[in-house]
Amino acid sequence: MILINIPKLNILWFGLVKCIPTFVSEHLLTKTSNMNVTSFTERQIEIMEAATHRIDSHGIQELTIKNLAADLNLSEAALYRHFKSKNEILLGLITYFVSSMNKRLAEILTDEEQHPSEQLKAMFDSQLKTFVKKPAIISIIFSEGIFQFNKELTDKVSGLMDIMRNNIISIIKKGQEQGVYAKLLAPETIATIVMGSMRMVVLKWKISGHKSNLVNDGKVVLSGLLKMLES
Repeated sequence: MILINIPKLNILWFGLVKCIPTFVSEHLLTKTSNMNVTSFTERQIEIMEAATHRIDSHGIQELTIKNLAADLNLSEAALYRHFKSKNEILLGLITYFVSSMNKRLAEILTDEEQHPSEQLKAMFDSQLKTFVKKPAIISIIFSEGIFQFNKELTDKVSGLMDIMRNNIISIIKKGQEQGVYAKLLAPETIATIVMGSMRMVVLKWKISGHKSNLVNDGKVVLSGLLKMLES
């Protein structure tokens, strides 16, 4: 699996890389779209960067082909030569941020000797700090109306959620085997609780207009959850 790092497009969704063989992660990430992180042209990357800036500045509701073309001093016809629709641009953004996510979080997950709780804390801390720097991806993921009638986008986000869930389950299982966490709840149940709790933290931050302290709030919530899980 080839990973490309583009500093200007270093956006990362609230997902977690599963510490599993590369071909499994690649299958989950590409099964819903023919898009490949190595196939985008320089102009397509420029368009996606402009889309990210527009979402950050004006909200996802203002992301239209007309507005984006104006931002780039292109005609709408010229933009359509690179992307067939706004949804295809969003698919491109998700594809790129997942690639970046895999590369960055893989470094955290490769340390098999690290305490399970420290792994979870490091991953969430990394994610939340990235959201603060690039909030556009949160606007995309939380705009459920966009995905309601688009199967490709729905499947892509579902795949990301699977990766996140599998990561958490894997770490919780390891913690239970090591006697770090109690076995009162199944790892799958715990993963659902953790995901739901952190989603609420991110939603609070989004609704506040990014005024709440996302990183600190996330640390507090996650630390509380981990204390309840300890055996």
